[in-house]
Amino acid sequence: MVGSAAVIRRQQFLIRCLGGSSAGCKNLGYTTIKMQSLMSGGGPSLEVDAISILRSITPSLDPSKHKGQAGKIAVVGGCREYTGAPYFSAISALKIGADLSHVFCTKDAATVIKSYSPELIVHPILEESYSVRDEDKKSVSAKVIQEVDKWMERFDCLVIGPGLGRDPFLLDCVSGIMKHARESNVPMVLDGDGLFLVTNCLDLVSGYPLAVLTPNVNEYKRLVQKVLQCEVNDQDGTQQLLSLAKGIGGVTILRKGGSDFISNGETVSAVSTFGSPRRCGGQGDILSGSVAVFISWARQNAVKKESSMSPTVLGCIAGSVLLRKAASHAFQSKGRSTLTTDIIEHLGRSLEEFCPVSR
Repeated sequence: MVGSAAVIRRQQFLIRCLGGSSAGCKNLGYTTIKMQSLMSGGGPSLEVDAISILRSITPSLDPSKHKGQAGKIAVVGGCREYTGAPYFSAISALKIGADLSHVFCTKDAATVIKSYSPELIVHPILEESYSVRDEDKKSVSAKVIQEVDKWMERFDCLVIGPGLGRDPFLLDCVSGIMKHARESNVPMVLDGDGLFLVTNCLDLVSGYPLAVLTPNVNEYKRLVQKVLQCEVNDQDGTQQLLSLAKGIGGVTILRKGGSDFISNGETVSAVSTFGSPRRCGGQGDILSGSVAVFISWARQNAVKKESSMSPTVLGCIAGSVLLRKAASHAFQSKGRSTLTTDIIEHLGRSLEEFCPVSR
């Protein structure tokens, strides 16, 4: 646990630098104890050199490249109640360095999302039950899937779920989109209501190694109950995470928390870089967009050289450490008033610190 102890010392030092109270340190201690229990078993630390991994897969800025080569990401989500989440995910992908970012959302959400930024390509094609007659649902669903499918081969990764909502007809359409993505071998990052969908229909991702699930505490609990038919066991958390990933056929799972744990059923890696004590909503959306970009870069990199880790695991590690760095910068600047938009504005600076651009 030597490596883990070093991480703990860095976290405590950063807390003190940020003016953390003794109570804050106690809370950090609790997180550390929980992290150590997840690493129990006497083996080596699960902490990876996340910054080196991020650097290894981040492409250099090459003036000879054309638009699209640095990544084309699509977010499937956004309904009349939730417009912020798909925006956060899609704009984060652009801020990190993707060339193009699309959003497939409902008509009610489209104008709102367009108003947030002219940088996003917004497709108002998804439909909810209230706007479709029962006798038209089959034809409308086929039309929605066909419209997304026209674009599918252009995308390097899909993000499924931010602001999607839980309308039954809408979820049925997205299920069809996911099936077509699998057929086209397109990676998928599942978050938010996308996780709700796959928890209730595991066949959508089971056995698909290019699927990434990014559950928070409650979403992870539901996955464990559904797949392993037991409760979350942090005393043997590493083995349980491995079992969960294997149980869903080798998908990659990024378990979010005080430390992020990533597994594809073969290995478990941890990212424990301290980010921010501020837990404003929307950080998971930043993570999903970030992971999508890094997966696309890792897959491009895999063509050029061998790696012991899969592109999905590499993408999760890089996305995790970048979000934590950006959250740290945002908190230093804004403190308790830190919002998701503040973190997004620090993504570029954080990546620049890790991978300076030669000028």
